[in-house]
Amino acid sequence: MTVPQPVPVPHRAAPALPADTTGPGAAFHRLLFARQRRGWWTPLATGAIGVVLYLIVSTVIGFVFALTLFASDPSADVYALLDRLVTIDVTDPLGLAVILLSLAVMWPIYLLSSFLVNGRRVGFLSSVAGSLRWRWLLLCAGAAVVVYIVISALSFLLPAEEGSGGTLVPPQDNPAFVASLVIVLILVPFQATAEEYVFRGYLMQTVGRWLKHPAWSILLPVPLFVLGHVYDWAGQVSVGVFAIAAGWLTWRTGGLEAAIALHVVNNLAAFGFSVFGLSDAAATDTSVVSLVSSVVMIGAFVGVVEWLWRRGDGRRTLRITPAPEPVQVPPVYAGAYPPVYGQPPVYGQPPVYGQAPAYGQPPVYGQPPVYGQPPVYGQPPVYGQPVDPTPAPTPPAAPYDGPPLQPHQAPRWGEYAPAPDATPAPERSATADPAPSGPADSGSAGSGTDAGGSDGSTGSSSSD
Repeated sequence: MTVPQPVPVPHRAAPALPADTTGPGAAFHRLLFARQRRGWWTPLATGAIGVVLYLIVSTVIGFVFALTLFASDPSADVYALLDRLVTIDVTDPLGLAVILLSLAVMWPIYLLSSFLVNGRRVGFLSSVAGSLRWRWLLLCAGAAVVVYIVISALSFLLPAEEGSGGTLVPPQDNPAFVASLVIVLILVPFQATAEEYVFRGYLMQTVGRWLKHPAWSILLPVPLFVLGHVYDWAGQVSVGVFAIAAGWLTWRTGGLEAAIALHVVNNLAAFGFSVFGLSDAAATDTSVVSLVSSVVMIGAFVGVVEWLWRRGDGRRTLRITPAPEPVQVPPVYAGAYPPVYGQPPVYGQPPVYGQAPAYGQPPVYGQPPVYGQPPVYGQPPVYGQPVDPTPAPTPPAAPYDGPPLQPHQAPRWGEYAPAPDATPAPERSATADPAPSGPADSGSAGSGTDAGGSDGSTGSSSSD
């Protein structure tokens, strides 16, 4: 009878990881390969879900703002309401809060969308460490504050060139000064962080999923970031330089911390100066002096971060270990396949040498017996099993023809004792103990010793 051979079970293998993610390590823009689902379509699905959720949440925020406004002033104009939703006014803390909050919600929406599409390990949206590195973030924030103070102090030494457009509101003329300042200090960090997660986090990792070189991930999101700010040519150049520097820092340091620190400090300064009446956050014109000071400040911050990063641990990549391929072993049925070493035996199949046979199968000599089965002659029984009471047949003892034995003296190892019915030697004393009983008992022990100790070990096991 021909035994059929096992047929391999087909399975769909996971797509192979790129060589740069498993060898030198994945940079920040390639961290999408470290997620649970990393198909080429996942960035598009994440963006689509994020846009839908953002439209829903922003609509709810605007609706709540409109209800609050009409509840306080039933004669409010709809056009004035829309103008407050798009214009930054430090004298209107409610409108300022709605604008900042509508931008800050992009952060949790992006995290939720990525979790729904890419699965767990959402922390890789922040850095190669799998989470936001808070100590590094605070260190970069301190560096940004120092650089901004120094560059701003030096810019006051240059000739002033005011930009057109916008009005300044001194604190004494602003009845909502305290409320606006509190809103800026609370919401601006979340607003700046949300923009970094979208433009440096989502867009860089989206491009990095399809294109390997980091230059594409750094440069391609820049036009989208620039179009999100309404400035003149000088202001657009400043925003473009900021976007390139933030993207390069994100790739260089392996996380969003440096870019978030620069963005938060820059926006806090811009909105803070506007609240204190030193500038207008809603102005669209930028002077050349502001452009130069902004570029110098960004360059100085990049240099300081590079210096700090070189003095640190220098972690900027993540080496991804491929998951082992799933192995599907077909079940072994009785008589279907020959048994394999390491698998439990099946009743009705011959056991494999070295494996314990299945209960009810005859044991094989050399294998450990199974509890409840009769042991095989020559194998030690299992502790707790009954031993066969029928002793094994022993060959008849040969007549003793060696030197005479002394009374109560056991034969030496290798000598045969006389049989119980053997005639005692003539030299043995008549007053001694009966010779047949002593030598016979001793000979039984001696033959057991001569047998190699197997019976002795069996007896020892039985006595235990």
